[in-house]
Amino acid sequence: MTTEYFVVRGQVEKGDQRGRELGFPTANIALRDQDGQVGDGVWAGWAERADGTRIAAAVSVGRRPTYYGADGYRLVEAHLLDFSGDLYGEVLTVWLGHHLREQEAYPSSEALIVALNKDIADARKWAAENPAGGLPDAGAAEAGVVRRVPLAS
Repeated sequence: MTTEYFVVRGQVEKGDQRGRELGFPTANIALRDQDGQVGDGVWAGWAERADGTRIAAAVSVGRRPTYYGADGYRLVEAHLLDFSGDLYGEVLTVWLGHHLREQEAYPSSEALIVALNKDIADARKWAAENPAGGLPDAGAAEAGVVRRVPLAS
C-alpha cells in the first residue's frame, strides 16, 4: 500500500507528439524544477481532470533519454489509461504513487515500446490495488512544482 504520493499540477502543453507516434499519447506538464526534487523515473499514478474525473496513469518524469539524452527539458508525461481525447490547455493534477523503474535510454523505438507496454501493465495493476478514492488531498499547488503529500493516518 502506498503511504505517500508526489503531486504535480499544471497545464497540459503540446509536445513533440512522439508518444502519440509510438501509440502512447501523453499529457505533458512542464516542470519548474529542472534539477529533480523528485528523481527521474517511471511511475504508476492517477491523473485528475478539471471536472474531477480521475484516471489511472503510467507517468514518466524526466528528460526522455532515448531521444534527448541528458539535454532534454524535464517534464511529466502522463499516459492516461483507457482514455482518448484532447487535453491540451486543460489543468491536470497528477499523483505519482509507485516508482516502477528508472529512466533509461533504449536503443530503438521498438525497445522503448516493449518497456512502455510493461509500464502500463504494471501501472494498471498498481491502480487496481490503490483506487483513486484513497488519494490524499492535493491541496493548492504552484503549477509545475512537485510536492510530497503523505496519506492521512
